Amino acid sequence: MTRAEAIAAELLAGMQGAGALPVAADILQPAETLLDLYGEDIRARAYVTHDPALGEMMLRPDFTVPVVQAHMKGGAEPARYCYSGPVFRKQERAGGRAREYLQVGYEVFARNDPARADAEVFALFARLLGAYDLRPMTGDIGILKAAVAGLQTSERRKAALMRHIWRPKRFRALLERMGGHGPLAAARAELVAQLRAQPAGALMQEAGQRVGLRSKSEIEARIATLLEDAQTPPIPQDQVSALEKILSLAAPARDGLTAMRAQNWAALAPALDRLEARLDALDTAGIDSATLPFEASFGRTTMEYYDGFVFGFLSARDDLPPVATGGRYDALTAVLGQGRAIPAVGGVIRPATLAALEGAQ
Repeated sequence: MTRAEAIAAELLAGMQGAGALPVAADILQPAETLLDLYGEDIRARAYVTHDPALGEMMLRPDFTVPVVQAHMKGGAEPARYCYSGPVFRKQERAGGRAREYLQVGYEVFARNDPARADAEVFALFARLLGAYDLRPMTGDIGILKAAVAGLQTSERRKAALMRHIWRPKRFRALLERMGGHGPLAAARAELVAQLRAQPAGALMQEAGQRVGLRSKSEIEARIATLLEDAQTPPIPQDQVSALEKILSLAAPARDGLTAMRAQNWAALAPALDRLEARLDALDTAGIDSATLPFEASFGRTTMEYYDGFVFGFLSARDDLPPVATGGRYDALTAVLGQGRAIPAVGGVIRPATLAALEGAQ
């Protein structure tokens, strides 16, 4: 047994001791489910194959999706699960992070008191990882979503921003453009002026029936959308500034809550109330929320199905991935639940990263 495998066994035992039922998931997973959730982008990160009977399949990129699917099929009742096994991810360059690595995880499905469930998972991970020199980090995707939903702009623009919450550079560029600032705003204004000066029919007559892979009807629909969006007033600058302040917020959790409350943005109130309830629950669980690090943008590049509380445990080594990550994913249970849903929160730990920190293999 390697040191990573020994660590995985110890972690799994600790999770079972916390009341979790150990479960397994097939290594080959239906590609259709993952494509529906993440779109075609998942192909760049997962190993895809074709089975003559089952169709397109993927080597398991994580455990959460199959565990949620299995739980929802069983009736979506409260439960705790834990698991351990390999997952598979493509890497962009040779010598980068591992393409196959062990993942140990803990998932809680509970209808009552989501703040307490959040605190339970985080406190368990803090205890299991207490022997290592790690820096905890917390965030809340729900606050960002509440801010976007509260913007004074069209539903189409809100939907575009929601889609790109997990792509920080694209999100910021869109926010600037929708606020009437930045290079994208100027480029969009120039394009709209050209479209207004030359009718869509004339443009298509010049270009032919297709432009690249798009048909005439698709191009015409896109032009109509651009012209309609041009009628939408810019997002008020005070709201753009308020959202940018949230995106850049990094502070102890209680101080961060106070700073966001001070903005007096009514749309944020329910999400901030949930954050406060979570911090109270963390205090009760033995975690000092007055010193717990909080970054409002944490998790935006790696946690696409999380929609509320997010957390991580990080080492000081830049060459290693996060030791642990997790968060709340209520919306995922609704997507996979075929009409049923249940609040859910969980996280995963990388035993190989812990082994590397020990200097073992």
